[in-house]
Amino acid sequence: MILNLLQLSSPALPLGAYSYSEGLETLVETQIITDSQTLLQWLIQDLKFGAIRLESAIMVRAYRCVMESDFNQFIYWNQWSTAAKETAELRQQSWQMGNTLMQLLVHLETVKTSENLHQELPPLQDWFKQVGKPCNYAIAFGLGAAYWNLDLNSALLGYLYSWANNLINAGVKLIPLGQTMGQTLLLQLHSPIELATTAILELKDDELVSCNWGLALASMAHETQYTRLFRS
Repeated sequence: MILNLLQLSSPALPLGAYSYSEGLETLVETQIITDSQTLLQWLIQDLKFGAIRLESAIMVRAYRCVMESDFNQFIYWNQWSTAAKETAELRQQSWQMGNTLMQLLVHLETVKTSENLHQELPPLQDWFKQVGKPCNYAIAFGLGAAYWNLDLNSALLGYLYSWANNLINAGVKLIPLGQTMGQTLLLQLHSPIELATTAILELKDDELVSCNWGLALASMAHETQYTRLFRS
């Protein structure tokens, strides 16, 4: 189901991800990130210790809840994800993208062919009603990956790739960097993404922690930054 994976993780998916910088705009403004190498280091550290590690672990749990038809745990992890957001900006981003993806998945269910959907699961609309609004992005992605018959390892790789691609594109605009350098950075992140995927799949529930204070401070500062390209 490689085409399903490509579509779900595509930057062209109309979720508005391109309008967020996840603190990068502030980090560039304050010259904490100044070039390709400092951007690369920031992204690698986030994969090892930061928010994306936690978000990805929640996506994994959402996927497993769907495969087990466990509505209660699905709702629980959505609430857990909301509580884990340190700033209003990060929370609003997750809610906006999650709600949009849920609506898109429900719409696409009517046009996807049966072989591309997991027919043994409850209808997508049932999950949409159960979780309600707001729905976090990691939760909606996990739901989509399960319904579109993606294996969990591939879904997680796609989730992390989509995150990296979005932030590199933000860095290309903000620092600025050329498109060739952006693709170079994405290639350099392949190995860290693969390593993070292996580690995240093995995380237990009581190991869901992150060292995220740098992102939290940058996100809070961005909410009141004087000039902004990206959404707050």
